[in-house]
Amino acid sequence: IFEYNGSALVAMVGKNCFAIASDRRLGVQLQTIATDFQRIYKIHEKIFIGLSGLATDAQTLYQRLVFRHKLYQLREERNMKPETFASLVSAILYEKRFGPYFCQPVIAGLGDDNKPFICTMDSIGAKELAKDFVVAGTASESLYGACEAMFKPDMEAEELFETISQALLSSVDRDCLSGWGGHVYVVTPTEVTERILKGRMD
Repeated sequence: IFEYNGSALVAMVGKNCFAIASDRRLGVQLQTIATDFQRIYKIHEKIFIGLSGLATDAQTLYQRLVFRHKLYQLREERNMKPETFASLVSAILYEKRFGPYFCQPVIAGLGDDNKPFICTMDSIGAKELAKDFVVAGTASESLYGACEAMFKPDMEAEELFETISQALLSSVDRDCLSGWGGHVYVVTPTEVTERILKGRMD
């Protein structure tokens, strides 16, 4: 069921910045339904979440997360830290563990001191933290290889964009369930840059 719609997601850290990227294909097994599907969602200026897996579950989960984050903002009068948000996602997934959301989230954010934070988890909320990059989706095996080969510590925003884009595009070429270009966000303490990548087919 995780492979039903196909997906490729990756988040990578740079020097006081991070990038998160996804493919744009929505499919039903091997049939392509849409080539402009949104997999990465903005929670606030410094936290983004990518949801791979079953598209309908991803959209439902996103709506619940927005609701919970807005409640937090009202009560605390501030935005969530990335670590807090990751714990919230984990808790929401775990409370549904007997009938889980078929999603693998990738969370990326900037903390108080602009330290990048990335993590991923399985469908019942077991967190996996990383200091370099995290991947999810049907293309995750080839993404691991590409990111291992291309990642360098302390990249500036522009180099980080180039690296994550190359890793994503070369990986989806090796996975028939994801592709049709890419969607990349690069987040620095001062700005959020969003870019669309053209794939081989478009």
